[in-house]
Amino acid sequence: MYAIVDIETNGGSLKNSKITEIAVYRHDGEQVVDTFITLIDPETYIPPFITQLTGISNDMVVGAPKFFEVAKQIIEITEGAIFVAHSVNFDYTIIRAEFKKLGFDFTREKLCTVKLSRKLIPLQPSYSLGKLADNLGIEINGRHRAGGDAEATVKLFEILISLDSKKIVSGNIKPCDPKFENANISAEQINTLPQDAGVYYFFNSDQELIYVGKSKNIRKRVMTHMLNSQTKKGLAMRKEIADIDFEITGSELVALLKESNEIKEKKPFFNSAQKRTYFQYGLFTDQQLDGFVRLELRKIKEGSLPLTAYGSRKEGIEHLYKLNEEFNLCLTLTNLNKSKGACFHYKIKQCNGACIGKELSEEYNKRVMEALSTFRFTIQNVFVVDKGRSLNERTIVQVKDGRYVGFGFAPLQIVNSGTNAINEVIKSYSNNRNVQHILNTFINKGIYERLIEY
Repeated sequence: MYAIVDIETNGGSLKNSKITEIAVYRHDGEQVVDTFITLIDPETYIPPFITQLTGISNDMVVGAPKFFEVAKQIIEITEGAIFVAHSVNFDYTIIRAEFKKLGFDFTREKLCTVKLSRKLIPLQPSYSLGKLADNLGIEINGRHRAGGDAEATVKLFEILISLDSKKIVSGNIKPCDPKFENANISAEQINTLPQDAGVYYFFNSDQELIYVGKSKNIRKRVMTHMLNSQTKKGLAMRKEIADIDFEITGSELVALLKESNEIKEKKPFFNSAQKRTYFQYGLFTDQQLDGFVRLELRKIKEGSLPLTAYGSRKEGIEHLYKLNEEFNLCLTLTNLNKSKGACFHYKIKQCNGACIGKELSEEYNKRVMEALSTFRFTIQNVFVVDKGRSLNERTIVQVKDGRYVGFGFAPLQIVNSGTNAINEVIKSYSNNRNVQHILNTFINKGIYERLIEY
């Protein structure tokens, strides 16, 4: 079975597009056996240029069903069918995103009529639906409307099937479930994993813990591991995985804190083998004989404590440039200028000349300290409140006397009832440099829901 689909949208990006019309023709390989076509209220504005292109206006969708009202019909008409569309990834991605907002994981095998046309009808001047239809004598009754374009795609699909003596169609079907080269782990097992923030655990055939990781999307991250063929270590670990477990945290901050604790306590083989850390680069200060405080981005070594930490060198460099621009710092004294003489920022009057001796160290260092104060964490006693595992729950991380105490999960009523009640849900964990990096970085960047000082 095939579900031949076309959608019209309000013209946003793949990430933000909203569907204004959908058409689905269910096809058994010989003929259409069912049809579903409807306008959809996108619950957002349709710009004039889209109306000009599709003919679908804001007035037209008033009273049309919203996506959630037709979701069941879309599931039913595409159930057990291969999802077919012209440039299939566009339609499939947007429909998947709409279902994801409803908490449903919409997955179908895919087939793209653009790619098939290139193989079965070569040397065409264009493979757009309109041009292909013209060249093949396919009449489109309503160009840039879901029903007309989907019907034209049906006719194109039937032509492609008639030309497919070598069974190219079946070879171009993209599975919704990737095939993992691991006899112990199935795609079905991966698909049962949550798409939430948390910690995941890999075990070998002896039920020994071999790896602990964290992710904002557990399923997506585990899938990356299972498809990893880029490194020897990744391949070795993939072959060893015989079972997977997980714990949802809701909060990425708590996932990182829990992952750090699990690795230090349980010492899984592949964690130590990879020596992985979430924050690889840190910002450090260095005051040399000339009296100037220099800022330097470098890799974090065991035992070192940076002012702040970054997940990548690129992130660190971008932050350094931002500090330079905001506080008139010197590219040379932040190690972003390697050439001798005046730095580029001096030439455009964003540096006061510390690099060529035209500014005193005392004046320059004041601005460095101002820059550092913007991301140093100064609150000594605070609860960091963030997303929980459900709408009515929150995660709470405690800092006392400037040190990490631990974290817990609490219903909203406890979070709102005072610090004494919150204290009861906090479970103690060890404080160390790594969790200080994690905690300070998340707090300084404001990656949390709110703070409760006490």
